[in-house]
Amino acid sequence: MKVLYFAWVRERLGRSSEEIAVPPELETIRDLVVWLRDRDEEGRLAFADLRVIRAAADQEHVPLDHPLAGITELALFPPVTGG
Repeated sequence: MKVLYFAWVRERLGRSSEEIAVPPELETIRDLVVWLRDRDEEGRLAFADLRVIRAAADQEHVPLDHPLAGITELALFPPVTGG
């Protein structure tokens, strides 16, 4: 799965995207984000508060409890505001 990172999530991780072989035990986007958080210090910084993480699966906004099955591209980002 291709995972894209935006805004301060990208800055804290130090990368804008990566290809991930999703472990089979992960079922939801939340499971994946927790796995990313627990992987390293950058992940702990980027995903410290899951309440402020938003997701888009194949360019469609979805909740973190959305199933991972069938997703080819996942974007993770902070809340978006307009001006």
